[in-house]
Amino acid sequence: MDDSKLEEIAKALGVTKEGIENFSEEAILNIIGNTYHVDISSAVNYGCSFNPLDKLMDAYEENKKLHERLLQAEKDKVVYLEKLIK
Repeated sequence: MDDSKLEEIAKALGVTKEGIENFSEEAILNIIGNTYHVDISSAVNYGCSFNPLDKLMDAYEENKKLHERLLQAEKDKVVYLEKLIK
């Protein structure tokens, strides 16, 4: 393949012409084998330092408390308005 065509292909792929010329499947497999490690603990929780379910439950409890406070505020308004009417 001529150099100009190889340059166009390399540019389209986002690599150098030399990278294509010196490509070796064995080298690629060696690089992948040396850099790909799965840590079971991080694979299970995806690197989170907290339990997402705990955060969800905390948000649910906060929402529940907020709802109870809003409901009490409405009850207090009703009592206040009833006193004003009498």
